[in-house]
Amino acid sequence: MKIEFSKFGERLCLGSGIEELMDDLGNALAEGGDDMIMLGGGQPAHIPEVDAIWRKRMEEIMRKPGNLEAMLGNYDPPRGTPHFLKAIAKMLNQHFGWDITDKNIAITSGGQTAFFFLFNALAGRMSDGGRKKILLPVVPEYIGYANQSVGEDFFKAYKPIIEEVGDHQFKYRVDFDAIEITDDIAAICVSRPTNPTGNVLTDNEMKRLADLAKQHNIPFIIDNAYGAPFPNIFFSEANPMWDEQVILTLSLSKIGLPGTRTGIVVASEEVAAAVSSMSAIVGLANNNIGQALMRPLIESGEILTISNDIVKPFYKQKSLQAQQWVAEFFPEDLPYRHHVSEGALFLWIWFKDLPISTRELYLRLKDRGVLVISGHHFFFGLEDADADWPHVNECIRVTYTMPAEVVKSGLAIIAEEVAMIYAGE
Repeated sequence: MKIEFSKFGERLCLGSGIEELMDDLGNALAEGGDDMIMLGGGQPAHIPEVDAIWRKRMEEIMRKPGNLEAMLGNYDPPRGTPHFLKAIAKMLNQHFGWDITDKNIAITSGGQTAFFFLFNALAGRMSDGGRKKILLPVVPEYIGYANQSVGEDFFKAYKPIIEEVGDHQFKYRVDFDAIEITDDIAAICVSRPTNPTGNVLTDNEMKRLADLAKQHNIPFIIDNAYGAPFPNIFFSEANPMWDEQVILTLSLSKIGLPGTRTGIVVASEEVAAAVSSMSAIVGLANNNIGQALMRPLIESGEILTISNDIVKPFYKQKSLQAQQWVAEFFPEDLPYRHHVSEGALFLWIWFKDLPISTRELYLRLKDRGVLVISGHHFFFGLEDADADWPHVNECIRVTYTMPAEVVKSGLAIIAEEVAMIYAGE
């Protein structure tokens, strides 16, 4: 039988960039066995002190009669567990001085689902027959957004300004002179810290983007999966922001609970209600487990201590160590730069005028047992003229969350392979 898919089905059922990427990584790992050096995924590290907290919370849940049964056997309201929503609102109000209630919050089955809901609710084909887009003020940006549209592609992206820092670092900045907010723009979206680069847009850049959104009466969506108050994987000064124009998303994944698939949307009451409606239609209710595990830690404020005293220092040390190995292994005369590491879980390395594409580099490294991610996946939404920008094919994303010996050996092989490429070998 030959299945004929709808337009929706063609977008979601016939493969995507992120599916191909994850499938390729998974198959390569299976074929490579224990010797495969995995530097390409976004899996958070297993931090022993944090894993011990989850185990303790599970034991606490199991000791109290009825708690485990309620967590596993009851449906939540589509918006989320009422006590969890209130706890999140109270913490954000106390920590940041915001003025929100539980009606400003909705839970989703992970941050990826939140963006699928938000993007398709705001952009695409409109009731008047027109089409609207999501504006990405700076790329590279998170690959997980790329195939979210259920219709035609709906991203409009802008190249960044590249500011070179020292001998071997650089930083992306928003090119405000290039950005144009036209009538077909439904919302502005950024991740902060940014996946894949570890870039943290400055408070000034964020304010300017928020002001643009207000001027044009459109939402400003901020992907805060790595940001404050949890997991707070910020290595630079950065202040979170929210107002009625902002749609802020948080996640329990990078604090160490990716398996619970728990995303948190903080928005106007209208948007939060819309997200709740979509959750009901698509999945009835959301996962209870992450909310049950986390709620007492949010109510007590312990989640802030975990983030600030355990998670953030852990990843900062991992970042510094990875940067030291890059400086040690990469020849001084190699034309490389890595993005200033300001947060998240990755090093973003740029090989200027690389003789081959980073897609080809990815395959060569894979043959040597090292998996990275070619940067070209993260430059979506550019106009045709900008899509040919050489920089698109000169960057790779490397995760430093794996054990130290894995990261060290992988970076040594990357340095050796790239040096061979520049030498024409």
